Amino acid sequence: TFTHSSIAHEKSKLAKLVHRVPIRSKHLTCCCCYSWYFTMQATPMDIEEEVDPNKMIVDTPLSNAAASEEEEARQAIDMLRGDDVSGRVAAANRLESVASALGEERTRDELLPFLTDGVDDEDEVLVAIASNLGKLIEHVGGPAHAHTLLPCLELLLTVEETAVRDAASASTQAVANVLPKETFQDQYARMVSRLATNEWFTARISSAALIASAYTRLKEEDQKEFHSHYSSLCRDDTPMVRRVAAQYLGSMLETVIQVSGRKCLEEEGTVTTLFIPLYEELASNEQPDSVRLQTTGNCVAFGRAISEVVKDGKYTESEMALVNRVLPLIVATIDDRSWRVRWTAASKFADVIAAFDGVPDAMDSLVPAYEKLLQDPEAEVRTAATFNLADVAKCKAQVPRTTRAPDDTAVAADETRVIVAERLVKRVTSLTEDDSEHVRAALAMVATELAPILGKDDTISYLVPPVLLLLRDAASEVRLNLISSLGSLNEVIGVDLLSQSLLPAILDLAQDGKWRIRLAIIQHIPLLAKQLGKDFFSEKLASLCVGWLGDDISSIRQAAATNLKELTALFGTDWATEYLIPSIKEISQHQSYLRRITAVQACALMSTEMEADVVILELLPLILQMACDLVPNIRFNVAKGLEMMAPVCGKSIYETQVRPVLALLIEDTDRDVRFFASQTMKKMDEQLLASDN
Repeated sequence: TFTHSSIAHEKSKLAKLVHRVPIRSKHLTCCCCYSWYFTMQATPMDIEEEVDPNKMIVDTPLSNAAASEEEEARQAIDMLRGDDVSGRVAAANRLESVASALGEERTRDELLPFLTDGVDDEDEVLVAIASNLGKLIEHVGGPAHAHTLLPCLELLLTVEETAVRDAASASTQAVANVLPKETFQDQYARMVSRLATNEWFTARISSAALIASAYTRLKEEDQKEFHSHYSSLCRDDTPMVRRVAAQYLGSMLETVIQVSGRKCLEEEGTVTTLFIPLYEELASNEQPDSVRLQTTGNCVAFGRAISEVVKDGKYTESEMALVNRVLPLIVATIDDRSWRVRWTAASKFADVIAAFDGVPDAMDSLVPAYEKLLQDPEAEVRTAATFNLADVAKCKAQVPRTTRAPDDTAVAADETRVIVAERLVKRVTSLTEDDSEHVRAALAMVATELAPILGKDDTISYLVPPVLLLLRDAASEVRLNLISSLGSLNEVIGVDLLSQSLLPAILDLAQDGKWRIRLAIIQHIPLLAKQLGKDFFSEKLASLCVGWLGDDISSIRQAAATNLKELTALFGTDWATEYLIPSIKEISQHQSYLRRITAVQACALMSTEMEADVVILELLPLILQMACDLVPNIRFNVAKGLEMMAPVCGKSIYETQVRPVLALLIEDTDRDVRFFASQTMKKMDEQLLASDN
């Protein structure tokens, strides 16, 4: 135990003193040292002064363990009262250990009241407390006593800082999930009601999420009361409250439909009389942008919920009436004055289509609305809509085939109905001419995914022409995105029709001034090689792949070496011997040592995918010859490369050719060469020994 005289040292020395004690916090009996140990949470510091071992007891009798745990809890509480914010945060993050030391009864009677009294602390402390309260359920006595955590959480749910409320809400949900039915319907429901009617707006914000999650476990009379609360939140005078209420309106409606079934969708049902009017009010132009942003998500939730209960696709008259009230809300977001609202609709339109796919005639209004998003004045909106093109086109419903006027706007619909993809593919050509590079880049990523939906004939007629335009686009990112997404197109029609257009695009990207573009095209070369075939690739692109070994950027050269390995695995040893190895031998004689290093790396990587006889005959002599290079970097790369090549060559070649060279490199004047050579020899010897055994 530390004496009072030793405690008199300066704080910095005391901290160092504590860290000299073995890390057995239960046995630190000095109060001051306790405080510092739990406050600092630091790694051991350098010691400037030696501590007199006579002034500390390294271990404490086991009988004092309980007293030490209680002292630990007291010290943590003292830290929560202290002036140091970081110390209070650290103590708050150890509430579980404190509660464990105190026991269930003292946690309920002492710790929780103390925490409740301290909710006016700094925000970071309150976040830590709020996050850890949900972990104390077992320490207060389990589900039977979990309600004792609610008073403190209720106060935290009214705090102004959003992060505190979010953490408190998560802990509250955890507590609610384990509460017994009677306690939930009594104390928890009353707490949520108090929050929903609280004078301070932050409490009402917190109640919105809790109402939606609590609804399923409420009594019927309480459900009606919560309907009233939620309706009041959606009509609250504070825009922030309405925003959060709108954010959870969709999940609230889904919960109500899940609990009540189809009866709530009837003419006098809850959805018809309460929730759809709230939808309409929150989607109106009188609401601020932050509230209207939630419209699309809420409509998606409605579509999912009604499709879930009407599984047979037979909608009643009242249910179709509800659908016909919701669909105009979605369409209205397309013309909203705020581009943020339109962007949200564009980014979520694939979800909209999926939610209403089974609703009769819903696509007749939604698909034209989506086409309008593709023509939005804001490039950001058009980009978000374009990203969803393939997902929207997967819709199984049929829509009218539209006729086009000279200004390319829909003016009429004939009697013929076609799949959504066939209608939307005609929009692809206009998107290839979009002024925004980002829109064209997004189109290049998703356009080819239409091919499996359209089939071979329509793909050749409608999709291939705009794809060819994208391959000739002035922006390198557009061409790269298209080349990286050719897999779907290749499955339907092959790339024979695109080969002549692909080649110029690939060559342009291979010489692009941006090294990341060159790197990206290198990474796609193996896939392209598989699609183009051995003959076409060998004739047009094999020399290009070897040429990348001489790029000025190190990452490009390394990627090129890896690329040659993958091509060797794809086309075989004979192909690599004919098209790659001669050029690599020339590079190995290059005056730049950086090029020679790349040759070593390429040979080592390729050897793992080649037949042993060819490796021994073609690649191994080249590598062993470079072991005498004047540049140490070359020599230690040879040592590293031999580690990959030796297992391919076999034991006899290793003993007669590789090991003597490694022995020579171990005696090298450069320490890095010696290190890698010894590492390689050690690993190879171990492998041979293991194989012999």
